[in-house]
Amino acid sequence: MESGHEQNPLLRFSNRVGDYARYRPGYPPELIVWLRDAIDLRPAWIVADVGSGTGLLAREFTANGNLVYAVEPNPEMRTAAEAAFEREPHFASMAGSAEATGLPAGCVDLVSAGQAFHWFDRDAVQREWRRILCPGGRVLIVFNSRRIGATPFMGAYDRFLVERAVDYPGVDHRRVLGESLSSFFDGMQEWHHHFFQPQTWEELLGVAMSSSYVPAPGHPRHAAFVEGLKVLFDEHAINSHVEFAYETEAYTGWLA
Repeated sequence: MESGHEQNPLLRFSNRVGDYARYRPGYPPELIVWLRDAIDLRPAWIVADVGSGTGLLAREFTANGNLVYAVEPNPEMRTAAEAAFEREPHFASMAGSAEATGLPAGCVDLVSAGQAFHWFDRDAVQREWRRILCPGGRVLIVFNSRRIGATPFMGAYDRFLVERAVDYPGVDHRRVLGESLSSFFDGMQEWHHHFFQPQTWEELLGVAMSSSYVPAPGHPRHAAFVEGLKVLFDEHAINSHVEFAYETEAYTGWLA
């Protein structure tokens, strides 16, 4: 049986914050370079990073000099971000959601969402983001996606998730989004960037446990999941590491 946390999208990551902050990959600095070319991103722009989580995407913008309003509905994720950014003057934490940010009208130049867009109510988001964007303001949707076909391990890991995870096919953003992104934007531009992340057994387990569809400690399927994952790791590890293949997918434009 699923817990309340697993059923409620706003609470799915409450018991995974530590693993999320420690093991999830950040976004490559090349993303900001692309945004400078694609939409003329400047340090003076104000960014609303919605569904900001532990601040993985916000970190790239604050490093660029942007003031970031980090809008996050989950209190545990928000607290972790506030601790990580406590000395960052360009970071402002907001208790809000993508559909109700709590920000004033026309106050931001860019609305971004990293690894979160598939959780949003699309119609409500359109209304809210249009309200908070200044005239001509842009939208950015970003995902770090696993490249399933990149290596035998990546393919095996995805099959393992389909077999052993709780509701992976129903919440995996690649399966949920479909063609909806192109209809969300006007003048959409996209960018793709490949990178690898070597992982020890501890790191692989941490990445897995940071995902809301993986049975967490206390779940009746947790022990079997960890046991099976260790077998998978041992089958594919070279020099005590497996290579996780990622693709950063970025989409930007105006609201349709």
